[in-house]
Amino acid sequence: MNQSPVETALNRALIRWSLTKATPVAETPHAWLFRVEQNGRNFAALKISKPAASLEEGRGARLLQWYEGLGAATVFDIHGDTVFMEWLSGGTLGEPVRAGRDDEGTIAIASVVSGLHRQRPDAPDDLEPLRDRFQTLFDTDVRAWPHTARDLYARSAGIALKLFDRPSAVVPLHGDLHHDNILSSDRGWLAIDPKGLIGDPAYETANVFLNPARGLDIAADPRRINTRADILADRLGYPRKRILGWAAAHAALSACWDLEAGNAITAQLACLPNLLSAYDLA
Repeated sequence: MNQSPVETALNRALIRWSLTKATPVAETPHAWLFRVEQNGRNFAALKISKPAASLEEGRGARLLQWYEGLGAATVFDIHGDTVFMEWLSGGTLGEPVRAGRDDEGTIAIASVVSGLHRQRPDAPDDLEPLRDRFQTLFDTDVRAWPHTARDLYARSAGIALKLFDRPSAVVPLHGDLHHDNILSSDRGWLAIDPKGLIGDPAYETANVFLNPARGLDIAADPRRINTRADILADRLGYPRKRILGWAAAHAALSACWDLEAGNAITAQLACLPNLLSAYDLA
């Protein structure tokens, strides 16, 4: 009987790493995730990329491996489109934040970023430049935006251009760091699923300001925006205005991605005016 590509990759992984059992956990648009066992004692995870996403997933996997478990899940090995990595059974950082502990969550994010941005030699050489990541923002026709929100697009795109025109340090970036991509473990909070970018370190927290999922009332709250910016700037040492500028620019980029996909941009439009106001006052 012919096997599907994922079945073939899974069977090869079980043999390669002497695994005894695999349990399906999730399927995303980009990958399949399995919890695996070694002799019924040790748990680990297998992430098998889908062919259409293998380029981006491969970049992210190599960056995750490069982190060496500091601020991120540990990658044991990579073979082809399959990643053999640490199993994290804890909940996401979104859970305490949705329960009202946003300051605690923001402090945890700063700690994770500190681990990810620790200096290490020999970064992967195929990371995507942050400027390329933003090309969709600059290519979007303003008429794709709702008429009443076109000024938000224009201002955000202008901020992004200004940030790129005044570069700071360039570091490897997770590129999709938010509360529900950070999981609890016995080693503390650890990031998963990086995109594998390279650019301004202050961009790393941008996606935080649109999250967590099912927490729009928190993300759109002007007081929460300002407090998050205060905590991140204080603990990471990145300029507060630059953090907020990237947050607004990323919110507009996220909206452009959703508009291109035919999705609503309700969340971005709820946050963006308040992000821009905080940026103006920073």
